[in-house]
Amino acid sequence: MHAIRQYEFGPPETLRHEEVPDPRPGAGQVGIAVRACGVHLVDTMLRRGAYEGPFPPPELPMTPGREVAGVVDELGDGVEESWLGKRVVVHLGMASGGYAERAVAHVTDLHALPDDLGYDAAVAMVGTGRMTMGILDVAQPTAGDVVLVTAAAGGIGTLLVQAARNLGATVVGLAGGAAKAARVRQAGAEIAVDYTAADWTDRVRDALGGRGVTLALDGVGGQAGRSAFELLAPGGRLVVFGWSGGEPVQFTAADLLGRSLSASVALGPGILRRPGGLRGLQERALAEAAAGRLVPAVQTFALKDAAAAHAALETRATVGKVVLVP
Repeated sequence: MHAIRQYEFGPPETLRHEEVPDPRPGAGQVGIAVRACGVHLVDTMLRRGAYEGPFPPPELPMTPGREVAGVVDELGDGVEESWLGKRVVVHLGMASGGYAERAVAHVTDLHALPDDLGYDAAVAMVGTGRMTMGILDVAQPTAGDVVLVTAAAGGIGTLLVQAARNLGATVVGLAGGAAKAARVRQAGAEIAVDYTAADWTDRVRDALGGRGVTLALDGVGGQAGRSAFELLAPGGRLVVFGWSGGEPVQFTAADLLGRSLSASVALGPGILRRPGGLRGLQERALAEAAAGRLVPAVQTFALKDAAAAHAALETRATVGKVVLVP
């Protein structure tokens, strides 16, 4: 089979498309003919050797990738025959092996897919979708909220816009560039603004016509996150779920006290301790997609172009969830 291999930490060019032996499932595992594999911003951090999380960095050489969808075509010992031929999606955790034509996973981690849910959408929902469910659990948006979403053209951002819109909330989506802002409007945002424009906060205030932002969902951080924070009305809530801009949004306890604001983090243990854990979040996300209530935006690259996919993701040249297709 062909797979992406990495022998050293560094730039996207360290990702090589090579022919390698097929992985074989062990006891309690299945072999999957991969139809789609997800690319996450964390993957780029792991590639650079810059990941600073609760897990150790991967050992090299490795095949990156933690989200795959495809067809079960091989069974390990102890796995029921009924799994053979099933369309499935699985999150491999911090294990590697997803950027490949074949992958191995434990049968207990699999989700069977309905026929009308595509492989690319399933890959988006098992990772990005589960994160979206966790953010919504922490944020608890309502129909009466004015919800501001940073990076609203991204994989998570697009789903947050749709979820808030489905609740009846007023949605303000921020995106980098006019073309991405247009995509955010298509996703359902009532107000879509290019946050690379110098006067973007004034544009948001004008568009809201005196209403204040009651809930800010920030995955960008830095100055963009701080500006979103400044748009919160008294009593508003900030939920932080990342900082793709390089650093978390900065604020102090005095900032919160001055306007009776609250701040929460939708990352790490706070997500892991949700009822049902990560698998419960995955199941909910996949159910939302299967029902058509959430439709992930997906941008695909060929498996052999994984380096280009990483470069595009890191330079914010992508829209939605990035997916590799073998």
